[in-house]
Amino acid sequence: MLARIVMILSIWFAGLGVARAQEVAEDSMIFAPSKYLLLDKGLQFRITTAINSMYNFDFPTAERDFAVLANQYPDHPLPEFLVALGYWWRIEVDVTNEKYDATFVKYLDRAIAKAQVMFDEDETNKEAAFFLAAGYGFQSRLYSERKSWTKAAWAGRNSLKYLDLSRGEEEFNPELLLGDALFNYFAEWIPDNYPLMKPVMALFPEGDKKLGLRQLEEVANNAFYTRVEAQYFLFRLYASEEKEPFKALQISEYLHEEFPNNPYFHRSYARHLYTVGRWTESVEQSKQILERIDAKMPGYESNSGRYAAFYVAQYNERLGDLEQAKKYYLLTLSFGEESESQESGYYLHSLLQLGKIATEENNKDLAKQYFKKVKKYAKRKHPAHQEARDYIKKNKL
Repeated sequence: MLARIVMILSIWFAGLGVARAQEVAEDSMIFAPSKYLLLDKGLQFRITTAINSMYNFDFPTAERDFAVLANQYPDHPLPEFLVALGYWWRIEVDVTNEKYDATFVKYLDRAIAKAQVMFDEDETNKEAAFFLAAGYGFQSRLYSERKSWTKAAWAGRNSLKYLDLSRGEEEFNPELLLGDALFNYFAEWIPDNYPLMKPVMALFPEGDKKLGLRQLEEVANNAFYTRVEAQYFLFRLYASEEKEPFKALQISEYLHEEFPNNPYFHRSYARHLYTVGRWTESVEQSKQILERIDAKMPGYESNSGRYAAFYVAQYNERLGDLEQAKKYYLLTLSFGEESESQESGYYLHSLLQLGKIATEENNKDLAKQYFKKVKKYAKRKHPAHQEARDYIKKNKL
């Protein structure tokens, strides 16, 4: 458990992302030189298209530009780190899929090795410490997803160490603030949600969730390299922890408009539309997601399909079109089984609704099969398990 807590705290460094630069007329650009590549405004302008391509899941275009960057700066960790970030987003759309893990870690290792050389040559190099903190932070994030707690804790401790060493450069503040923001939020959130962890959290500085949210907003508005990652954390926190669905929708809508082919942002937008009751728009986006899965667009896969099919099923059931509802609930089950997500809420709720529809259609044998599956995959204390038991008893199935 201690390893898990260290991992949770370390994800605040793993937010080193890249963001869309503001559009600037090329004939009006005058950039001051910087001793750090990260702060080179001319470079930021030149790589904006590549970064946008990466977030938009056009990885071939992004990686060609990153290769040019690697030729220009062969000893710098930035190119390898950007390629690694692209693989992280391939992982993010379905974190249960491990096929990109080895490549992701390989590029992170290369970025860390180059940053370490820079740091060994000059321990006051804030940029080197910054990349070491971010590289180890992302490793911790992956290892925690894989439940490799020892590796996650080791990488997290390294990330903590180097983030502290990267402080002190005023121009880095918008980028470094993401770490402070996530720490402030989760350092208060963890003991509130896991009371048994209070003794462990006493070893860390106190958190402040409200301050953390304000800092995330500042990063989302002012940073270059951490802007999109801050927006990603913001809409997740607003949707789940802060119970601010309209704020979550606003951010996910912006991200979908900016990066329309990013499947994670796409399904999040559909989900937030559904949550606030804008069902026809959610169905429109959901059907687009399903079409893109059929077209085998990059990143569109069964995990996104499970979300989308469920929203369409729910909408048709509300309209009273049970045939279409059954079609999409069954599609939800198919996507859930493909992604081995039988314990997910959408999968279990689809089974419940199919069981209820079958009961209404006087097909009790089929209904019983659906409810048995709910009891098979849901833990006994899960609301779906209780609902299935109650429905079986009430309807004498």
